[in-house]
Amino acid sequence: MQVSLKDKVALVTGAAHRVGRAIALELARHGAHIVLHYHSSPIEVVQAAMSEIGAQRVQVEAIQADLSQPDAITQLFERVQSVFGRLDILVNSASAFQKRGLLEITLEDWEHTMQVNLRAPFLCTQAAARMMLAQAPRGGVIINICDQGVFKPWPDYAHHGISKAGLHALTMVTAASLGPHIRANAVVPGPVLKPPTMPDDRWRELGERSPLQRTGAAEDVARA
Repeated sequence: MQVSLKDKVALVTGAAHRVGRAIALELARHGAHIVLHYHSSPIEVVQAAMSEIGAQRVQVEAIQADLSQPDAITQLFERVQSVFGRLDILVNSASAFQKRGLLEITLEDWEHTMQVNLRAPFLCTQAAARMMLAQAPRGGVIINICDQGVFKPWPDYAHHGISKAGLHALTMVTAASLGPHIRANAVVPGPVLKPPTMPDDRWRELGERSPLQRTGAAEDVARA
């Protein structure tokens, strides 16, 4: 059954670039109005994303927020309520991605990664769910973007993988707690968008070892 996204309101975190931008654009192509969250992206990058999304003839609202700060998350959802009056879709895509081995991780590294990759999606899920439940019987959808770190350890990105495993667990708890009015799912892609610190030959090797014999693109995740 094809579900229509026309005139739905979708909040995508980290939507100014990379995977988040591709997801926001794909939702807009199907008629959803977009709340484009960003944090530190340059304003010209944000404006370019807004222009591309707005070209789909949907409403787009850009909101800056530091997701490591709980008060900023509260203000983000207050703004969504003020502008749109409702929320139908939440995509937790924003993510900190820092190369550190297990013994190299400082307390500051750990706390920042967990704040952005796990605590922020948890707080966003709570805020979104309260809005969605108030819209009954319409409900809503929450989608969490994970990665292979959920199932396969990446020793060079230890705390990132741990945070994504936690996000996967959050997804399952959300689905069990809030269904059937709110559906929660995780997207767990393989290698997508080469990290700046990863050597090219290592990236090619990851693609060759995947079932599709290639690395993924942001658009692959968006279409999922």
